[in-house]
Amino acid sequence: MSLVELDRYADSALAHIVRGRLEAAGIPAFCFDTGMNLAEGAPLLFRIRLMVLAEDLDEARALLAEDVPMDGDEDGESGPWGPRVED
Repeated sequence: MSLVELDRYADSALAHIVRGRLEAAGIPAFCFDTGMNLAEGAPLLFRIRLMVLAEDLDEARALLAEDVPMDGDEDGESGPWGPRVED
C-alpha cells in the first residue's frame, strides 16, 4: 500500500474539504504539508498535497470529476474543487 498524490491546493481549508469528500465516499485520504503551508503565511510556496492509496487513485479522480464545477468556470480551467495547481 503506497500513497500517491491526487492533487495540490494552496488553500488549506479547500484541501481538507476535498479530503472529507473522499472519506465520506469511503476513500481514505491524507493532507501532507499542511504545516508548511502555514509557515510564514506562504500558501503559494508550499502547496498542500492531497494523497490517496495508489489503488484508490482512479476512483478518487472519478468521484471528484462527477462533482459540479465552481461558478464562473465555463472555460474548464478549474476542477470542481478549485483552481488546478500546475508545477
